[in-house]
Amino acid sequence: MARLANQMKQLYAMCATALVMGRADLDGADDVGFDIELPIFTVGQAAELGNTHPQTLRQYDRLGLVRPQRTDGGARRYCLRDIARLTRAQRLSQDEGINLSGIARILALEEENRQLRREVKRMQTGDQESVFAAGRDGNIVEVQRSNRARLWRNAIRRETRELPGRDTAANTTRESDSTPADSKSMVLWGW
Repeated sequence: MARLANQMKQLYAMCATALVMGRADLDGADDVGFDIELPIFTVGQAAELGNTHPQTLRQYDRLGLVRPQRTDGGARRYCLRDIARLTRAQRLSQDEGINLSGIARILALEEENRQLRREVKRMQTGDQESVFAAGRDGNIVEVQRSNRARLWRNAIRRETRELPGRDTAANTTRESDSTPADSKSMVLWGW
């Protein structure tokens, strides 16, 4: 198990290196199966990958440029998304001369753009019809279809049971009853 965990960390380190060098992007890493939100890198590892000082990472955290996740003990853990943001912030600061508030705005817009591209891609490749509902704030939101609901509806259609009618309960057949012989009742049990 420890060997597998070590191999996984090495794969994530290789992916982070590719992100830093510009040979990969977050969408590509996500598409091939990397969990871009997995907090795997320590402050020292992230600083080494981003070619920066650990104090710079702490400063970026205080300013909100790169917000790592925290362990139960309070230690910072960086994910692939944080590494990509860190390298982008470093490039914008050092190569372009942009101040930190400008970098924060650029990073926010780039992340919003990335999320919108992923949403468009998901909607274009989806072979299902979309279902929309009103959100809490009144905006229209797309609701993900659930296979569980579809399976539940199919099970209801297959498992209809006849309830005893007046005819079968009394075990007598009366011609004067207005209930047709082929009527069925269905009970839906909720949970």
